Amino acid sequence: MNILVVVDRPQDWPSEFEGAEVVLASEYLCDQRFIERRRAKVFNLCNSYQYQTTGYYVSLLAEARGHRPLPAVITIEDLRISSMQRWAAEGIGSLVQRSLKGIKADRFTLSIYFGHNMARTYDRLASAIFNRFPAPLLRAEFVRTAEQWHLRGVAVIASGEVPDTHRPFVGMQAKRYFERPARRTPRAPRYDMAILVDPEERDSPSSPEAIERFIAAARKHDIAAWTIGRHELGRLAEYDALFIRATTNVNHFTYRFARRAEALGLVVIDDPVSIVRCTNKVYQAEIFARHQLACPKTMVVARGNVREAVQRLGLPCVVKLPDSSFSAGVRKAETMEELDSIVAGYFAQSELLVVQSFIPSEFDWRVGVLDGKPIFVCKYFMSKGHWQIQQVTSQGTREMGTFVTLAVEFAPKDVVDLALRAARAIGNGLYGVDIKETPYGLMVMEVNDNPNIDAGVEDQILKGALYERVMDVFYERLQQQRS
Repeated sequence: MNILVVVDRPQDWPSEFEGAEVVLASEYLCDQRFIERRRAKVFNLCNSYQYQTTGYYVSLLAEARGHRPLPAVITIEDLRISSMQRWAAEGIGSLVQRSLKGIKADRFTLSIYFGHNMARTYDRLASAIFNRFPAPLLRAEFVRTAEQWHLRGVAVIASGEVPDTHRPFVGMQAKRYFERPARRTPRAPRYDMAILVDPEERDSPSSPEAIERFIAAARKHDIAAWTIGRHELGRLAEYDALFIRATTNVNHFTYRFARRAEALGLVVIDDPVSIVRCTNKVYQAEIFARHQLACPKTMVVARGNVREAVQRLGLPCVVKLPDSSFSAGVRKAETMEELDSIVAGYFAQSELLVVQSFIPSEFDWRVGVLDGKPIFVCKYFMSKGHWQIQQVTSQGTREMGTFVTLAVEFAPKDVVDLALRAARAIGNGLYGVDIKETPYGLMVMEVNDNPNIDAGVEDQILKGALYERVMDVFYERLQQQRS
């Protein structure tokens, strides 16, 4: 994919970089060679992005041509909507206070060049604002009232307005932004994929070895895959697809990545709708009932009806925070005293809780479903002496139960069929459906987006073919999107 730097006038961007072509906006909009070009990253450095200006049309037509513009039209719109500016201010309030605490004046202007500021002191703040409004050249205005700094607004800087003393720094940051690690293939692949990971996460849904296998499988599908982290939201426009391999939640950076990727037109797994539906157990309780999916007796409780839940479900019971994952935020209550203690702590975090009948079992079935098709089946056994697959010991260590991976065709058909029905109720993304065998029949426990795919566990049967099946779906969706 080649790089186009689009400017209003030649003198606005005198720098030249290997692999980057400086193009006049008038040429980009009207010249047939750019209209017909299949793939390009377009860095829009026009002097204005106002509606129906040349700069606006550069980003708009870049998207229509299948190019990747920075800024994207969604960013241009966000910059002019006051509610989005307020959202940006709310999300970085504490960082603003820390970054600007040493400033004596009551006003401060921060210049942001490709996500960076000339003073390293303000670099994290510059990056945070760039991630919310990915545009090459930005200016953020801050004011201090009542001893607190506030983000007053963010606007683009015209390339011609960059001070001469700043231009060497801008050129250096642009060059770094354009650069990518050396590709492992002799020619440029057809598509670029970002794999979102969180190296600090303890319970990552894919091990580093599994991530490498995803990257290798992507390469076989003419997709160059790169890992990115939580601070690289502003770079999403460079990619064609996003694969989230960090534990998702709605109030979380993963959801922001999914939303922005979808708005930019990327093929994205997990999509934001799946994240909302899977990470909230209140939603799942309602959707299981609506689709008549067998599940444990479940009741959504508020502060006033906990006793009613006990009368209907009995003890012991399981209490869940709506957005629990990896057995965290899930506890069993044997007595009323235990239940009162658990819900008191959980109600401090959520206005609604999920209470379920306790269903003892030696193992849970986990069926991996992608695009409506099963891709793996595992039996996860409970941790020794515990009622869950994972337990945290008194020393803070984590102990996992054993597992058995089965070929899909040799797994119980009724388990796989129930998993497919449950997944269809959520969407067509990548899901892990948990099912218990009970004296009353099979029961769906939950549908997880972003299920574990780890080297040596879920891939034990299919090996590399499991990763290739995931990339099959990405490639098919990318091809459909292009056609």
